[in-house]
Amino acid sequence: MDPARWAKSIVVENPGRPMPGMVRLVRRYLEPLVRLCHRPKLVGIEHLPESGPFLLVANHSAGLGISEILTFLVMYLRNVGPDRPLAGFAHPFGFRLFPLSAALRGVGAIPSTYAAAEQALSAGIPLLVFPGGDHEAFRPIWQANRVDFGGRVGFLRIARAAGVPIVPLGIRGGHFTAPVLFRSRILAPLLGTPRLIGAKRWGVSFLGAIVAPLIVMFAPASWPIRAGLAWLWLGSPLIFLPWVPWTLRMRIGAPIPASELFPREGRDGTDEELRRALPRVQAAVQALVDR
Repeated sequence: MDPARWAKSIVVENPGRPMPGMVRLVRRYLEPLVRLCHRPKLVGIEHLPESGPFLLVANHSAGLGISEILTFLVMYLRNVGPDRPLAGFAHPFGFRLFPLSAALRGVGAIPSTYAAAEQALSAGIPLLVFPGGDHEAFRPIWQANRVDFGGRVGFLRIARAAGVPIVPLGIRGGHFTAPVLFRSRILAPLLGTPRLIGAKRWGVSFLGAIVAPLIVMFAPASWPIRAGLAWLWLGSPLIFLPWVPWTLRMRIGAPIPASELFPREGRDGTDEELRRALPRVQAAVQALVDR
């Protein structure tokens, strides 16, 4: 099936609204673990619009971003509650992979497509997006506190079409939970598996770099098989699992109205208008990370 048509075929019945069973699961089991490992803090809740849709735009870290996503989920349910919906963007591939698909639907996530975004926003459901995607998540550890959306303006196109404000969210500390050494466009096709799951870029984490030589040296198999196992390991998402306990801090900033990002005078509907708006949003998130 064509990837675009495949993504459009995904249906989420209650976007942005977590199932009661999932809320109980998060509060009983996930929240104690998150508090133990990350000592999280979320401030700026008062900046979230009390009504109407908006885009909550955040920086992305640590490969798969597992720690920051789960931590935000815990803190949002604790500080805001499940009655105020918020739909997180997730890669369409996750909705076809059980049990990840069940978890995504359970928290009210939606596939990261223009069609899904339009449907959610038109229904009054705010969206949480990480525009930097794999480009930002796979940046090396020495750029941990640098916000870099990689020039991507798709989220701005969504905000402009819906006429909704953008609320910046800065996250600090997530990159240290699964440190990345470097990223490259070459790795995705070279390793094979990343391209199969839709990644255009790939990185090598500290965990990946540590375990790969151990596989080559000590795996009970011949040298070609050892090399093959190391190759599979480096292309596996498992190398980005969080393994370092680290403090996570999250701060929500003041909304930026769509009228300021896309002024009515001269609104041309082109990508150039979006590129002019990008630095302001990226700078707003960066300021929150720096604080």
